Formats: sequence, structure tokens, C-alpha cells
Amino acid sequence: MNRLSLFFFLCLTLSSLVTQAQVPDTILFNGKVSTLNAKADTVQAIAVSEGRIQAIGTNDNIKKLAGKQTQLIDLQGKTVIPGLIDSHIHAIRAALSYSTEVHWFGTQSISQAMQRLREAAEKSQPNTWLIVAGGWTEEQFAEKRRPTQAEIMAAAPNHLIYVQWMYGWALLNPAGFKALQINSDSDLTGGGKLVRDSQGQTTGEIVGGIVPLFDKLPLPTFEQKVNGTRKFFSELNRVGLTGVIDPGGFNMSPQQYAPLFHVWRNHELTIRVNYSYFSQKKDKEFEEFKELTQLLPMGFGDTMLRFNGIGERVTFGMYNNDTPTDKEKEDFFKIAKWAAENGLTLTQHWQPNFSIHHLLDVLERVNKEVPIEKLRWSIAHLNDGTEESFQRMKRLGVGWAMQDAMFLEGDKIAVNKGVDALKRMPPINTAMRVGVNIGAGTDAHRVANYNPFIALRWMLDGKSASGTSLRGPEETPNRLQSLRMYTSGSAWLAHDDAMRGSLEVGKWADLAVLTKDYFSIPVHEIDQIHSLLTMVGGKVVHAESSFSKFKK
Repeated sequence: MNRLSLFFFLCLTLSSLVTQAQVPDTILFNGKVSTLNAKADTVQAIAVSEGRIQAIGTNDNIKKLAGKQTQLIDLQGKTVIPGLIDSHIHAIRAALSYSTEVHWFGTQSISQAMQRLREAAEKSQPNTWLIVAGGWTEEQFAEKRRPTQAEIMAAAPNHLIYVQWMYGWALLNPAGFKALQINSDSDLTGGGKLVRDSQGQTTGEIVGGIVPLFDKLPLPTFEQKVNGTRKFFSELNRVGLTGVIDPGGFNMSPQQYAPLFHVWRNHELTIRVNYSYFSQKKDKEFEEFKELTQLLPMGFGDTMLRFNGIGERVTFGMYNNDTPTDKEKEDFFKIAKWAAENGLTLTQHWQPNFSIHHLLDVLERVNKEVPIEKLRWSIAHLNDGTEESFQRMKRLGVGWAMQDAMFLEGDKIAVNKGVDALKRMPPINTAMRVGVNIGAGTDAHRVANYNPFIALRWMLDGKSASGTSLRGPEETPNRLQSLRMYTSGSAWLAHDDAMRGSLEVGKWADLAVLTKDYFSIPVHEIDQIHSLLTMVGGKVVHAESSFSKFKK
């Protein structure tokens, strides 16, 4: 061994001894700790020091490391998993109005939904707005229909009411129509239409033009947005999430990020946020990106809040457009090439496979001039992707941000595409077989529930909110594979797989202690799981029941 090799050997040995000698801040023991390392090892205990995992192993070996100041947490046999990471969730936008909206998550009937309206009405002043902004479907209701105007009026007769379903439908009470000065179709921008019954009378429903309609509603105050951000992220911690990848979204101009930055500056973030910027200015997207990113190099931020590039709308011409023109593709190419030259990650919204060649052709053209393999670009949605499309993505190093859209939308899509088509939507096993990196998520909250355990259950049984079996076994992953997509798969898209996604020595101590054992309970019970204790960087950010005493 030469002198240089000997020097490095001694340095590594000394470093290892120092690490082993360091007294842990926290030890969690007597549990079923699923590390999700390469071997999927399960251990009993884990030691945490300075926000990172110091050691894992048996109860006896790990407890020997404890010092007088070490916090000991008895897991009581509970299952521990790496903190979950949603690969595609509009969390920043959802948080802005979380404290001022009425939520129908988890309701199973219209009567339960109306009870939520009644409870919200009792807590608010008369003649103020009650807003349900999405995350539900009639398929979750026993009645298998949407509520009527008469029902929402009966639930909250002294309030203004707005109820939104996805981005295609809204329901208002008469007071809401009056406040927004909507009397006819001409008062609706963006192509919205008033729904009328067989007698020509309006029903209170509006179809189309939902984004500009929502923009007419009163905005929460800055204080309400900050409060909503704290509350929503705390709720995400409750369901086991320790990280989100946020793709921006409609209405998300730069000033809408101020509440998030406020919470971050005050060191109150309880979830790791990787965010990209979604273009807001039609025909000026390139100028917008270049202006905003001058002081936002890729990866700018810290371990809790970091800039993650551009998308999911890079250009208006390539967003929800299955037949882009040559000019629209050229406009996209210019921005994508610029992004590659500047080392920016890019994520692009794309739904149907029949037109994905338009996008992949452009990405391949960019790749010939500026290699993109190491930039971790991704395509979001693509629920009916084919092996050919995934092969092209694999060659480019492009990942797939996959969501549980079929949970809320599957029944309706089955009517249009046929039940057989739904058996492979989305084609999860095909993408895994090809080797595409998959990050799991929800696309919440306008069009989905943010709960990752609903998504995990759906990944395993393929059932819609109505309980209808849609996806077949040929595209159904197993429990370990599904969990990896929600951990290391999403961490890859965030450029963080070296630091999170599994519970290994040196990685951040991001974890969740579950109410039930994800690996052994019946699949239909998985959506009932939540976290008893959630830790981000060694700090307890959520704790309940017998673990409550550990929340500082």
C-alpha cells in the first residue's frame, strides 16, 4: 500500500470510528423497520444523529449506542417505512386555500358531504363563501351522482356556495351566481355554459371554463394562505408524506409562492418541497422562464425547499394539445434545448399515448444536440403508455411521474374507452419491465385525493372509487414495488435518491410509523393507514396517540 492509499485508508477508518462513537439524538426500537435498501432488509431499530441515520440493526445493538441525552422511542412493534414522496402534487397551490375550503375527502355519501358543508357554515359568518375545490367524484358516493343545487342550499342556506368537480363542472347556489354576476352564458369566460333542465331552467351547474370561473372567487388573505400552508403540510405529514414534487399549475404566478417562502424562512416547513415553474404567459413562455430563472439555477435552495426546473406546462402550444403544429413543436424545442444547456430539469404534462410521439420526437431532437440523460426529465400522466413509448423514454433517461387518476376517473373512462382498455391503465408493470424510473403520486388536490395510501391501495387492486375492478393483474405491481415508487422512485425525480427513499446509514432520517402493517394487512385496508409518527430530518413533525409526547 503506497503512502497516499494508506492516508485515505486511515481517514476512512477514523471517520467510521467517529461515526460509531457519536451518541445518537434519537433511537427508535422494537419495531418492524422496512429499510427498502437494495435487499429490502427489515430491522428492529434505527439510530438518528444530526438529522441523518447513524445506524440500523437489532434492538440490543442499537440501544447500546444510547447516551444520557438520547431520546428513546419504543415503536411497540409498529411498521416503519421511509417517508413517502409524492412525485406530482400541486401541494403549494392546494395549501394556499386549504384553511378556507371545505373538503370532501373520504366522504362516502352526499349526506356526508352535505354535513361537511353544514359544519363549515356553523363555523363561518353568514353571507361568506363555502368553497369545495375538488378532490372528489360522485363514484365515491353511495348515490353515484353529484349533489344538486337544492341539496347544497338546504345544507347552508345563509352562505354563498361553490362546488367544483375536476376541471369540467361546477355547482353554485343562487347567492353565488349573484355575487359573481353570472346571469347567462355571456357572463362566463373561457367557454363555460350554464346547464338547463328540460324546461329550460338553470340547474345551478356550469360546464367548461372552470379555471377562469374559479379566478372570480375571493382569494384568501396572505395570513390565511400562510396558515393554510402550515395546515396542509401538517396534514400531508399525518398521511406519511415527507416530501413533494410540485409542478406549479394554473393560477400559480410568482407572487403565489410568497406564503411558502414565508413558512420556509421561518423554519416552519415540515415537508421537503421540490418545485418547478409552470408557464403562465401565453406566447411569452421563453421570456418568462429566462427572466425568472436568472437567479434560480437548478437545485437552488436547501434540503427543505429546492428549485427543480420547469414544467409541467412548458409551452401553451404543447399542453393538452394532441395535434401540435410544427411551429408549436419548434417553440417547445427552443425552450427544451435552452433548459438542457442550463442543466434544468423539465417535466411535461402529456395524457394520451396516441400523440406522445410529438413530444418524444422533440425530446430526441434536443438530446442529439444536448444530452439530457443525466437531467432526470420526466413525463407526467401518460396513463395508456405503450412499451414502445417507454422504450423511447428509457433511451433518453426520461422518467415517468405516474398517478392514481383511474381511482377517481376510471369508471368514466371505461365508458368511453371500454373495460378492456382499462385493464392496462396505467401500464405500471410494462414500464418497470422496460426500466423506466417511476415516481408515484396523486396530482392532488383539484383532481384527486392527496392520501398516498389510497394511491397505494389502488396500485395493488386497480379498483376505482366505486369499488369497480379495472386494471388487470398483468399491470399490477406487488407491495414492495409500489412502495419503492413512492419512495426511491420519487426521490430519483427530485435528484435526492442518494439522500432519501430508503432507510440507510448516512441518509436523511425521513420516516413514518404506520397505524397498520402495510405489508401484511388485506389490500382493501391499506387506504385506512396513516402515520402515528412522522419524522423529517430527525425531527418529529407529526405524532399522535401514545407517540404524541415526542412532538416538540
